[in-house]
Parts: sequence; structure tokens; C-alpha cells
Amino acid sequence: MGLILSILINAAALWVAAQLLSGISVASTSTLLLAALVFGVVNTFIKPFVSLLSLPITILTLGLFHFVINAGLLAFTAWITPGFTVSGFWAALFGAIIVSLVATFLDGIMKSD
Repeated sequence: MGLILSILINAAALWVAAQLLSGISVASTSTLLLAALVFGVVNTFIKPFVSLLSLPITILTLGLFHFVINAGLLAFTAWITPGFTVSGFWAALFGAIIVSLVATFLDGIMKSD
């Protein structure tokens, strides 16, 4: 049940980002769910490794480089997922910020119940 809820939260966050930013588009609902699944897998398995490798620059930038990592992972998800596109660095950066905020908000709501 937790995996399905996580995918749905990611899907909702990606949908909000696609609605707010013209540089992010999703072809269909099934594409959105697939992108949410891929994004969850990327965050689970690749993000810890990339975060560890970039720790020195993250410390030097007082954590701001973490936004660049999130943008890269969102762009990587778009590269893997057919029908889900992120066009450019700024779309990826603002999209990653939106996805993080919405997912955190929804996760907080779900855990409070």
C-alpha cells in the first residue's frame, strides 16, 4: 500500500509541475504514472549515490547544489520515460522545486491521517 501511495503522490506532484510550467509536459495519465514510478526508482537508487559524490560541492554551496541534483534527476526521469518531457535546465530546476514542495505537502497530509 505504501508503494502505491508513494507513486500516486509523485504522480500528483509531477502533474502539478506540468500544469504550472510550460517546459514540462506529460502525454497521458499512464505516462504520468510511469514517470512517477521511474522518478521514485531514480530517487531511491541513484539519488543517494549522486548526493554522496557531490557532497563537497553541496557543502561549498551551503546545500544549494542539491537543487541542481534534483533537477538532473528529474531530467533523467524525462529522458528515460517516453511521453514525459522536460525542456531545459530551468524547467527541470523549477519543476524539481515544485515536485519537492507538492510531494512533501501531500506526504505530510497522508501521514497525519
